[in-house]
Amino acid sequence: MRVNFTVNGRKQEADDVWEGESLLYVLRERMGLPGSKNACEQGECGSCTVRLDGVPVCSCLVAAGQAEGREIVTVEGLADYARHRDDSHPGTGCAAGTCGTSLDQAQRWQARPNDGQSAEAAELSPIQQAFIDAGAVQCGFCTPGLLVAADELLETQPQPSDQDIREALSGNLCRCTGYEKILDAVRLAAARQEEAVR
Repeated sequence: MRVNFTVNGRKQEADDVWEGESLLYVLRERMGLPGSKNACEQGECGSCTVRLDGVPVCSCLVAAGQAEGREIVTVEGLADYARHRDDSHPGTGCAAGTCGTSLDQAQRWQARPNDGQSAEAAELSPIQQAFIDAGAVQCGFCTPGLLVAADELLETQPQPSDQDIREALSGNLCRCTGYEKILDAVRLAAARQEEAVR
């Protein structure tokens, strides 16, 4: 079957998708977007989290056909999505297919230090930069899912409580940390977001 959807703001099409193929597989193997990780394949770890019509979901549990006509944001498009959302749609998301990161740009995206020294430094979303600044990234396997979930939290609740943060990230497992630096990163992003509004 053919599946038409919007990925990181751009209309995309995947051909020859078989009925049991997961959205995760299509994103990673057919679209060349490896940011969402394939770990448990049971929706337990959150490493494959993407936003489907604005809602964080485990893409390993979503059949690719269920994404027909829908909007998907992956970690590769997070910086552009956050920047565009802040500039053009404060407090809301984008209408499906109207804006975002091209597939080619997303496939070529690489995180680089945002030290201001390098002309090639990629701009990161506020939550991505906060994860770096707070030291919340260790092995990095869970990080894409945590970033996507935290971005959605900060979009819907700009000043989340610790309980809100824990609940929003409860579906994401990290085997390297005690989670405190991850919580610090979300708190830092929220504080910076609040300061930017002033």
